[in-house]
Amino acid sequence: MQAIARETNLQETTFVFPRDAAVENTDGVKVRIFTPDQELPFAGHPTLGTAMVIRNRIIAANARPEFARQVILELKVGSIPVTFVNHADGQVFGEMHQKDPTFGQIHDRETVAGLMGIKSAAISDDAPIQTVSTGLPFVIVPIRERRTLQSLHPDQEKIRNYVEREPGLNWLYYVTRDTQDPAIGLRARGIYQEGEDPATGSAAGCTVAWMVRYGLANSDQTVHIEQGVEIKRPSQIFVRAGREGERVLNVRVGGHAVGIAEGEYSL
Repeated sequence: MQAIARETNLQETTFVFPRDAAVENTDGVKVRIFTPDQELPFAGHPTLGTAMVIRNRIIAANARPEFARQVILELKVGSIPVTFVNHADGQVFGEMHQKDPTFGQIHDRETVAGLMGIKSAAISDDAPIQTVSTGLPFVIVPIRERRTLQSLHPDQEKIRNYVEREPGLNWLYYVTRDTQDPAIGLRARGIYQEGEDPATGSAAGCTVAWMVRYGLANSDQTVHIEQGVEIKRPSQIFVRAGREGERVLNVRVGGHAVGIAEGEYSL
């Protein structure tokens, strides 16, 4: 599987395993996710895309149509349900339920600013820079102004050395509420060592959990995150999370997905 993912060289490649229908009904469809370099326990967009492919196959086969409304994937992090809604314009909207968040280390502004090559004053103090995980951990970095986000050139080697100190930690995810568009709640960038990601669903789930915890979003409020603009691959991500007392839970990340190609792979 790793060799195939390396050969396709896509951002993520998923593998769907056959299993008994009764097991799928309770535990979900078994799926493993790979980048060209490693296996991931969880990732947002391959989860949504794979669930969409499975949904479309169910509809095409006219088999078990009741499962076309929700597809459950069993990933390394556990079972992740994805619910689908048909919009009036014909688009299909899928929304996954991610794992309840865990809130980790709070990071020093001066240190993180140095990694990013910006002044610490450019980092917002609306909420702390913090490691959050809903299946895959990211450091959420709030930035005051959109222009700072647009011109970011973080030092990836310094960031790699920094994140390796925290077991399991991935990369920094940069967000700003300075969107200059009332319909968009956040602009985001996912700039990683292997390149820039046009959409990071796993980090988006972490971000909405962080927003709800620190009062930047209300419980169950849908926040529209736009990512990928700077690399001319704009992506629209819709996120929400609930709150009960001090607990943040029921993290949901959604968007539209369409099939664009089919083919066969020969071994």
